[in-house]
Amino acid sequence: MDGMTRSEVAEKAGVNPETLRYYERKDLIPNPPRSDGGFRLYDESYVDRLRFIQRAKELGFTLSEIKGLLDIRVDDDATCRDVKAQAEEKLDEVEAKIKDLKRIRSALSTLAAACTGGEGPTSECPILDVMEEDAALEDVSL
Repeated sequence: MDGMTRSEVAEKAGVNPETLRYYERKDLIPNPPRSDGGFRLYDESYVDRLRFIQRAKELGFTLSEIKGLLDIRVDDDATCRDVKAQAEEKLDEVEAKIKDLKRIRSALSTLAAACTGGEGPTSECPILDVMEEDAALEDVSL
């Protein structure tokens, strides 16, 4: 039998075989040809595609966005400009997340500093008190 099994291709690509199955259902991976006996036969291109998907996920792209990138790759009318536009859009999202995370870190630092961490009852906890008051969170940069 020529080709690899689902488990073999998944292992080579460093993913779970169920992940490969899921990507097939989401049309991120084309259905592989089958042997005369009905077994799926994967070749090295599937490993490459799985690795591409994994790297794109690591860069923060969603599966939907990855599908778009894969579609662009085979679109004769698409250009590098189209890919760059998607990368820049993702970069803008990442920058916004970083800004939001910094704001959250600052607020949590302020809240943690406001608490002595003593053995008193939680009804007197300044962190919980602030979280219960809508306007109070504005005072801690949220």
